[in-house]
Amino acid sequence: MKIIERKKYLDELLSLKNKPDIKIITGVRRAGKSMLLSEYIKILKRNEEDANIILVDFNRIVFDEIKEYKKLNAHIRERFIPNVNNYVFIDEVQMCEKFELAVNDLYESKEFDIYITGSNAFLLSSDLATLFTGRYFEIEVLPFSFSEYCEYYGYNNISDAFDKYTIEGGFAGSYLYDTEKQKSDYITNILDVVILKDIMKRNGVTDKVAMENIVAFLLDNISNLTTPSKITNKLKDDGIAIDHKTVGNYISYLCEGFVFYKVKRFDIRGNGYLKTNEKYYLVDQGFRFAKLGKRYFDYGRLYENIVALELMRRGYDIYVGKLYQKEIDFVAIRGTEKIYIQVSDNISREETLERELTPLRKINDAYPKILIANTRHEDYDIGGIKVFDISKWLLDK
Repeated sequence: MKIIERKKYLDELLSLKNKPDIKIITGVRRAGKSMLLSEYIKILKRNEEDANIILVDFNRIVFDEIKEYKKLNAHIRERFIPNVNNYVFIDEVQMCEKFELAVNDLYESKEFDIYITGSNAFLLSSDLATLFTGRYFEIEVLPFSFSEYCEYYGYNNISDAFDKYTIEGGFAGSYLYDTEKQKSDYITNILDVVILKDIMKRNGVTDKVAMENIVAFLLDNISNLTTPSKITNKLKDDGIAIDHKTVGNYISYLCEGFVFYKVKRFDIRGNGYLKTNEKYYLVDQGFRFAKLGKRYFDYGRLYENIVALELMRRGYDIYVGKLYQKEIDFVAIRGTEKIYIQVSDNISREETLERELTPLRKINDAYPKILIANTRHEDYDIGGIKVFDISKWLLDK
């Protein structure tokens, strides 16, 4: 398999090197967490000849005998070398019983620089503060961005590359396969066998039919405002008896497992958050195509999902904007920076362009306003609103 340097994540790891925090790498399965650790270890070995690298990979049989916290702790302590930097890497840490006791003890010794990864369903962001009594720093790894996709394949024709990325998505493991069906089967396996199995096991979910139908609904409604009640009504129409509280719980499990991301609404005029009608964005659009094919394939909503994930990669907090009865696709906030963003497919028709520009024009503050669409042209300006081609915007850092 071809390896590309995931610079964003490697730079973040390097900036945390020898800091006291426990570095915890999270994210959806098959996003490349283990590969990221491997590449980071190579950098450490190149830069520090005497670095002591202690690697425990619980995917491998050789480590089966230390899948208990005291044995794990002893295994690592026995390999400590004084007067050098001791780096500890534990991959799939949840496979060790009471792993947090071993990790916390190593942290308290102040002798190790600790990095761990774990299953998306068993090492949840919401659990980290409880699991680790010391300080920790979470790094969430996402599937390949469009920029990484182009680097992997070496594409020169960016528009063609974007069309392919829209369908294939960012799970690099699927790139090894030749046919569309093989790629889809690989991605479907991630969702069906690995993710849903993990999430259901972790949370004690026994109603597989309900869970699968909730996933299908969310896949079919990415970038649409929705509520647990709306999903409940749809399931009841299909003969599945379930209450909205259970649906809400199942959605929470999917979000905790990094399959979907819930985005709240923000009242631009009132400058406050709204409690009803959220949007759910998918961690990678490849899931949708693999499960649903091109049924009801709305490119505008798909592009909105891709932009949402890219904004997250760039460190923005994102919200759905509401201004009177109009909707702004994204209010993106990063520190003191704020951007209002509309996303569309084809804006060549005057009425479509006006529909997208109108909500942005109604915003009275001076923060930047941009429209991202599949223009296949260089960026331009309409009355102070920047218009970007989506493929070029995705490549622009």
